[in-house]
Amino acid sequence: MALSRPALITLTALAPVSWGTTYAVTTEFLPPDRPLFTALVRALPAGLLLLALARVLPRGAWWWKAGVLGALNIGAFFPLLFLAAYRLPGGLAAVVGSAGPLFVAGLSALLLGQRPSARTLVTGAVAAFGVSLVVLRAAGALDTLGLLAAVASTASMSTGTVLTKRWGRPEGVGPLALTGWQLTAGGLLIAPLAFLAEGAPPALDGRALGGYLYLALANTALAYWLWFRGIGRMTATQVTFLGPLSPLTAAVVGWAALGQALTPVQLVGMGLAFGATVAGQFVTRPSRTLDYARRNARTEPADLRDGPAVV
Repeated sequence: MALSRPALITLTALAPVSWGTTYAVTTEFLPPDRPLFTALVRALPAGLLLLALARVLPRGAWWWKAGVLGALNIGAFFPLLFLAAYRLPGGLAAVVGSAGPLFVAGLSALLLGQRPSARTLVTGAVAAFGVSLVVLRAAGALDTLGLLAAVASTASMSTGTVLTKRWGRPEGVGPLALTGWQLTAGGLLIAPLAFLAEGAPPALDGRALGGYLYLALANTALAYWLWFRGIGRMTATQVTFLGPLSPLTAAVVGWAALGQALTPVQLVGMGLAFGATVAGQFVTRPSRTLDYARRNARTEPADLRDGPAVV
């Protein structure tokens, strides 16, 4: 069944909206101070489940490509994100993450031959500024390691997004299998880090099991399938402009479920960030360089060549 472009954007947007609930679920349901174990439980079971559903394994060069994408989008991204969140004050990690559209615009120029328009750059800056109004708080000195981790996590996910777009999918392989490959590869990379840094898994009660079940199924398996499916049918820049919905959702959940107040400045920031997210879906579609188009015209799946209008 074909989807209209608004329906495609809406479904893809459910991914960052889901990720925006991660903080509330983690603080309210899960054992404290186990970020790597949480990342492992999010990634590996979800990846194995999708592999079982897809029943397709990588072949040829896709073994290493799936490993690279899994490392960038999951295996490196999750630990770096958690490290930044624990060490940086006042939501600064979310602000750095909201600069993802600018990272993707630059990487698309290098790897996809797409020059970012001035409108794309301005819209990306407005999105980052809006998120900063929502999440930043007064704080002391910045932690250098935390700041580097935040930048590295954003660069990792942005590179993974652009490479996912550049490489497409093998013929006959759908986004379900591609997502499963990446989550499994990323989870296998996280596993030794989790056990070395945090030791044996913690004891889990029913509340924690429910939280982990939500994170693995809805927050990761479903959300990442929607995300990578969107990457295959939209431009990398359009997809990454949906990213600011994650901190905005976290702010709304904090207000609605955790009793956190929203100030007028935060509401203005939410309006700016959401407006930039919407505007990011209408930025001018950049043209590929002739060299890139020639290299990929016969190797990309049809849905990548034809653009995002209809799925």
